Amino acid sequence: MTKQLLNFIIAITAVGNLSCAASKTNTNLSLADKNATTETKALYKKLNVLSQKGFLFGHQDDLAYGVNWKYENGRSDIKDVTGDYPAVYGWDIAGLEKDDLNNIDGVPFEKMKQYIIEANQRGGISTISWHFDNPATGKNAWDNTPNAVKTILSGGENHKKYILWLDKAANFFLSLKDKKGKNIPILFRPFHELTGGWFWWGKGNCSPEEFKSIWKFTFDYLQQKGVHNLIYVYNTGSFNNQEDFLVNYPGDNYADILSFDIYQNSNDANGSKFVSEFQNQLKILNDIAYQKNKPFAVAEAGFEAVPDSKWWTGTLLKAIGDYKISYVLLWRNHGWQEKEQKMHYYAPFPGQVSEKDFVDFYHLKQTLFEKDIKK
Repeated sequence: MTKQLLNFIIAITAVGNLSCAASKTNTNLSLADKNATTETKALYKKLNVLSQKGFLFGHQDDLAYGVNWKYENGRSDIKDVTGDYPAVYGWDIAGLEKDDLNNIDGVPFEKMKQYIIEANQRGGISTISWHFDNPATGKNAWDNTPNAVKTILSGGENHKKYILWLDKAANFFLSLKDKKGKNIPILFRPFHELTGGWFWWGKGNCSPEEFKSIWKFTFDYLQQKGVHNLIYVYNTGSFNNQEDFLVNYPGDNYADILSFDIYQNSNDANGSKFVSEFQNQLKILNDIAYQKNKPFAVAEAGFEAVPDSKWWTGTLLKAIGDYKISYVLLWRNHGWQEKEQKMHYYAPFPGQVSEKDFVDFYHLKQTLFEKDIKK
């Protein structure tokens, strides 16, 4: 069977499973930051144009490490399998606020900066989240002791501490420059998975008003510091309706991309629950994005250890359907976890059971990797 015929069969199979509701198209997008750099404005428009052609594929920590390797120049599990890099690279700056040399996953900040610059030179796009520590207790982001957000609002006992944290983040963002000395545009995803209660900024740990206030303060303060290379990504976990998704939404003038995170669990082996929830949430978000004239994305997704050999074309592609999302980012390829005594990865590597299906997924017209967006 020829590669062309195989791709055609895969595409037809996927189309047969698509949602009947077509995505609506947004035009004339404008960034929340009215002083955004020319490069940042260009990337925002490019994301919208590319979403009409397909969706960008992303991978967390892709250049830093993979299964059974770390810090090998130019290496990537995605590239080892397909010969191409992902279009979107995910990073996290947790630890920056404490002046740590390495982030929460052990990636040195200097290397992260190098990887972001290298990816940008090739045409790749970087997105950054921030699992910062609980400012009230000093414990990690998962310490969901209530009312921590209140302490960093203006007048709170940790407000000055939070300002110092933002100063460090601002310095990092401004240090990301291309060969011409221009600031590299970044998709910034603060306070992510806000509808879940597992983070100190999450549902039940602060009021919607407090969340909106700290989001707006963060946005305004970074602008005061001269940071104009950020595209702000509003991000939730699961939600049931528009009101649920928007309960903490800071407003159209404070966010640029709407997104959610979703994972398939081991008790859902065939992915039916995953696909159903994925489609339901995309349907809701598609309508919100059209109303607000914003791109939308799946900022984190995956199935740990990808045990399904046809997961990419049989489950993920089916879940996305015909919705014109901007990108989908798969979580990191950590490898063996000693404490949990299990493998922890979300993208294939040479010899992994879903490798062949991922190559088929890569060759589909609607899946966009780095070479695709460079064109």
